[in-house]
Amino acid sequence: MTDAEDTPISAPARTARPPRIIALANQKGGVGKTTTAINLATALAAIRQKVLIVDLDPQGNASTGIGIAKAKRAVNSYHVLIQGAPLKSAIVPTEIPGLDIVTSGIDLSGAELELVDFERREYRLKDMLKQGAEGYDYVFIDCPPALGLLTVNALVAADAVLVPLQCEFFALEGVSNLVRTIERVKKAFNPALEIQGILLTMFDRRNNLSDMVANDVRGHFGAKVYKTVIPRNVRVSEAPSHGRPVIVYDMACAGSRAYLHLASEVIHQERLIA
Repeated sequence: MTDAEDTPISAPARTARPPRIIALANQKGGVGKTTTAINLATALAAIRQKVLIVDLDPQGNASTGIGIAKAKRAVNSYHVLIQGAPLKSAIVPTEIPGLDIVTSGIDLSGAELELVDFERREYRLKDMLKQGAEGYDYVFIDCPPALGLLTVNALVAADAVLVPLQCEFFALEGVSNLVRTIERVKKAFNPALEIQGILLTMFDRRNNLSDMVANDVRGHFGAKVYKTVIPRNVRVSEAPSHGRPVIVYDMACAGSRAYLHLASEVIHQERLIA
């Protein structure tokens, strides 16, 4: 395992390719999923990549954590998925150049029930992104902490899944359900779907359990586990309450350095895929 390094990130050449769509998913809450979506997106925007976050969690933490006021969420992911609003009508620019977001709203909490009666219900998000996400290099979908229809929509729309995994005792047991869901979606709806990577979060080097969990996860998933680990860090926890990514809130802290290093790993992955 390697800790975050101050590795410079070089921007890949921009092309006319469709955006790379990555779903951040884990049915367990509090694993750093939203924090990862916000900060990875910010790091990529900082190297002149055009990035869109789609907040698909009814709690709206990605929207809050990146500083979008409730008044600017009048048209959000609920209206796109359920009412058929054009994706572009729901896109809100953030204070970070090159980074936009489709916000979430409390109405999304009832979307699971409403989607049941729709034709092609699993493809709603995929169809909307196809119509309105051109011009972006990356789209990050912040999924809710559940494996219902919202998450299925994200997995059907995505090219790959990034799984944040907290360094705790039941980490592997929890992620096994997600892996089974990914395999079902791959078989039934999206044959090209793959696990982009497993990201170890909330790593505490003072705790032997973190090392044990990390070793178990690496033994199970091998090269799919990112070399970067995200440490427990007070500044990472503080940043959302200020409506800022930690990379903006305190670029020098250990959490910021970790997310910058993660971005360099993701860019390296994308070059290999291309």
